[in-house]
Amino acid sequence: MTTVPTPPPHGAGAPRRASGGGGPAGATAAPNTQALPGRTKNLLLALLAFTITFWAWNLVAPLAVQYTAEMGLTSTEASLLIATPVLVGSLGRILTGAFTDRYGGRLMFTVLTAASAVPVVLVALAGVWGSYPLMIAFGFLLGIAGTTFAIGIPFVNAWYEPAKRGFATGLFGAGMGGTALSSFFTPRMVAWFGYVATHIIIAVALLVVALIVWLFMRDSPLWKPNTAPVMPKLKAASKLAVTWQMAFLYAVTFGGFVAFSTYLPTYLKEVYGYDLADAGARTAGFAIAAVIARPVGGWLSDRIGPATVLSISLGGAAVMAVVIALQPPPELLAGASFVLMALFLGLGTGAVFTWVAQRAPAERVGTVTGIVGAAGGLGGYFPPLVMGATYNAEAHSYTIGLSLLCLTALLALGFVIYLARKGRQAAV
Repeated sequence: MTTVPTPPPHGAGAPRRASGGGGPAGATAAPNTQALPGRTKNLLLALLAFTITFWAWNLVAPLAVQYTAEMGLTSTEASLLIATPVLVGSLGRILTGAFTDRYGGRLMFTVLTAASAVPVVLVALAGVWGSYPLMIAFGFLLGIAGTTFAIGIPFVNAWYEPAKRGFATGLFGAGMGGTALSSFFTPRMVAWFGYVATHIIIAVALLVVALIVWLFMRDSPLWKPNTAPVMPKLKAASKLAVTWQMAFLYAVTFGGFVAFSTYLPTYLKEVYGYDLADAGARTAGFAIAAVIARPVGGWLSDRIGPATVLSISLGGAAVMAVVIALQPPPELLAGASFVLMALFLGLGTGAVFTWVAQRAPAERVGTVTGIVGAAGGLGGYFPPLVMGATYNAEAHSYTIGLSLLCLTALLALGFVIYLARKGRQAAV
């Protein structure tokens, strides 16, 4: 039997690394002298649970065109329908991360994955009944599925030593590709099996994964429950400047990814006339590009610094917002434009958490990560609303919304340059 080294005391001597995020207080990582047995299996199980719950979280958006036609929704109503699950999935991460500190990733993954099956079925019922108010209410509950990101980061960190956390959390973060799977397969499954049957299949898949997680997943032997009160930890983290600085940057980068992933099917239908399946396939390509770019962003940040990577990310996103607003013709030019936008946003998401690990106090990295992660999801809530409100139906144009995206990216770029300059001055 492999001997597992004793973890350092809570908050004492916890190692820090310039990438990957860092776990919560109480989720101490293994020293790099040896690998904990079973860590790869647990990482893959976390990735599985994260992927299927993110599929469920994005279940409404690929069918938004269908809901709009069947319920006679305005562009603003459709945008609100798309954005609602994002709200709970964002804010809920704060409490989910705190509960993970206390109860561990195995229990939290099991409970939230299983619980996500309920709103999936309820959303199907609301669609059958053609009720917009119920769709909003059940979509709100569906946001539960989007909180699992806050479980996986501390869970994975506890299994891996600092030198491997960047790779491990990057691989876990690839589970956000569940949005790509949803965009591609959900419309096709509706065509193959029917609307209700598709939702039942997803609900059953969630329950099966929850059972697999409970039977085979284990918390790291180095993880210890953190029973400290939640509110004081959140209050302490909220007083750190780095918390809000990184929250803003993650709201722009990851929020941009979430917004595009959820609204792109509607955008492609309105601007380019794609049907539900074709729009979903192209949205899946967008999401896959961002998923690939995320660990690359963390890897590059280790080598050239997160400020440099974020500057490339935000500058590129600003340029691509202008290009997309000009409505490049399909298929090659438009497709390349959206893929480049996804790559730039994906690079930024990886760089932000590298910067969090560098700048946040070691004993508060986990709590800061929870707040930053919530801000990222919340950043994806408002853009679809703005896009719907500023849509020019006569010209089939989203120019105003994309111009605002360009402006936001430029403001964030200026902020990154300011923080980098301030950091260099402090180091002198």
